[in-house]
Amino acid sequence: MNTSIKIFLLTLTSAFISLTASAQLLQKKPAYTRADTLRGMLTPLRTCYDINYYHLDVKFDIDQQYISGSTQFKFTSTQAFTKLQFDLYANLKVDKIIYGTQELPFTREENAVFVTFPKPVAKGSKDEFTVYYSGKPTVAKRAPWDGGVVFTRDSTGKPWVATACQGAGASIWWPTKDHQSDEVDSMLISVSVPKGLKDVSNGRLRKTTELPGSYTRFDWFVANPINNYDVTANIGDYTHFDDVYNGEKGKLTLDYWVLPYHLELAKKQFGRDVKPMLKAFENWFGPYPWYEDGYKLVETPHLGMEHQSAVAYGNKFRNGYLGRDLSGTGRGLTWDFIIVHESGHEWFGNNITSKDIADMWIHESFTNYSESLFIETYYGKQAGLEYIEGLRKIIQNDEPVIGPYNVNKEGSGDMYPKGANLLGTVRAIISDDAKWRNILRGLNKTFYHQTVTTEQIVNYISQQAGQNFTPIFDQYLRYTNIPELNLKYENNKVYAKWTADVKGFTMPVKLRKKGGEYYLVKLNTEYAPVNMPGLTQDNLEVDTHEFYIRMK
Repeated sequence: MNTSIKIFLLTLTSAFISLTASAQLLQKKPAYTRADTLRGMLTPLRTCYDINYYHLDVKFDIDQQYISGSTQFKFTSTQAFTKLQFDLYANLKVDKIIYGTQELPFTREENAVFVTFPKPVAKGSKDEFTVYYSGKPTVAKRAPWDGGVVFTRDSTGKPWVATACQGAGASIWWPTKDHQSDEVDSMLISVSVPKGLKDVSNGRLRKTTELPGSYTRFDWFVANPINNYDVTANIGDYTHFDDVYNGEKGKLTLDYWVLPYHLELAKKQFGRDVKPMLKAFENWFGPYPWYEDGYKLVETPHLGMEHQSAVAYGNKFRNGYLGRDLSGTGRGLTWDFIIVHESGHEWFGNNITSKDIADMWIHESFTNYSESLFIETYYGKQAGLEYIEGLRKIIQNDEPVIGPYNVNKEGSGDMYPKGANLLGTVRAIISDDAKWRNILRGLNKTFYHQTVTTEQIVNYISQQAGQNFTPIFDQYLRYTNIPELNLKYENNKVYAKWTADVKGFTMPVKLRKKGGEYYLVKLNTEYAPVNMPGLTQDNLEVDTHEFYIRMK
C-alpha cells in the first residue's frame, strides 16, 4: 500500500480526484531511474543475505528534529559474498559500520549503501554488523499521504511525534534492507525520548530505562516476523488503558495508548468497535496473527496506518471515515473506519505480505473487502454487498491495479474498491459461502507470516475453488478494462459473450428470467446461446450487484 494512493481513494473529494487523475495522466509512461532500480530490484547484493533480526536503537532530539542511533543486522548468508547492499535515505549520514572489531568501508549511491567485507562471508553462515547513523530525517508534511517523521504538538503544547513510511520505505528514518520480500524473524526496537514523554512501538514493552541527559529509553520486542515499513515510533504524553479479548487462540491482550484528554472518548470508541472487529475477522480470516505481540491502538497525529501490533489511529473518535461513508450507502457510518480497515491489514498486509510493492493489491483489495465482511457479520450479507457496490463510484479504471515490478512502484489506487469488487465477483462465481470462508482462512494459514506473489494467491484460490481463476484475476488486475458482457437477440434466442483483454477469457455470470432464480452461465469471447426456457431480451436480468462488469 502506498499511503498517498490509499488515502486518496479513501478521502475522495471531487477536487482531489480531479488533481489525482490529472497527475496520473501525466505519469502514464514514467521513466524509472537508477534509484528506483536500486530500491525495487532484488540484486545479488541483496539476496546474498537473509535478515533474521534487527535491533533498532534510535534517539529523537525533538527540538532539533534530529535522530541518531544504530541498527544491528543479524543475518544468514544465502551464498558466499564479500559485498552487500542495505538502504538509508541519502539525507541521513552513515557514521560508521562495525563488523566484529573492524570498521567496514562502504560507498553510497542514491539511497543505497554498499558494504565491503574484509574476507568472503561463507554460504550458510550466521553473521552480523551494526550501522551507526544520524541526521535530520525527512519530515512528513501530510502524513500518511507522504512518508517520513511527523513532528507536531498536541493541544496542550506537548511534543507529539510519529513515523509513517509505507511506500517511501523504512529507510527514510532507519538503516534497513528495504525490500518487502525479506522480513526479520524478530526485532528489538529501542527508542529514546525526552524525559516526560513515552514511546509506543510494535510488540511488547520489555524495559524502560532512565538515561543521562534527561532521556528515557523504551525497549519494545517483536516476537514475530515484521515488515520494516510497519516498524514505528509514536512519541507523546500518552496515557494507557487495556482490556482482554477471548479469541480463537486464547486471551489476546488489548492495549490502548491515547492522549490524556481523549481518554474517555477512546474508552467509548475503542470499547465499542475493537472486539466486534476481532470477532468478525477471526471468523472470516482465522486467528489474529500476533497473539504473542498483542493488539494495540495508538493515537497518532496522522490519520492511520497498519503498523503491526501497534495500529496507528487518527480518526478523531468518529464513525465512518472522519465522519463520512465512502460507499455513499450509509452502511459505513455505524463503525469506525480506521479501526476496522487498518486492523484488517493485520491479516492481509502484515500476516500475508506481497514480495514486491507492485502486488500491493494483496494488501489493499482484501482489506477493503474486509470492511464489507465486517458489515455482513453484523448487518447481513445484503448490507455487505451494498457497501462494496457503493464503492464502485470511486473506481477510475485508468491504470492497471498491478504495478511494474522491480522499481518500487505500486499500481493504480483502484486496488481498493476495484479489488474489493473483484473479490466479491469471485465469491459470487464460487457460489458457496462456506467454501469462500475456508479459502480466506486457508490463505492466512497457508501463507502465515510469509511474503507472497500474485501467482501464489491466485493459484491457491483456484486450487481450493476447483476452477481456474487466473484469467479473471488477470483481466481485473493487469488491464484497465473490466469484462464487458455483450448481449444480442436473434432468432428468438438470447446470445451472450465477453469482451476482454485476456486471450481466451472465460467467466461465469449469473443470469435469470425476470423474477426467477439466478443461474451461473459460463461464457467466453464468442457468442453462444443462453439456454434458459422462456428467456427474451425483455425479461433477461443480469446480476450486476454481485458481479462487477460492464453491459452492452
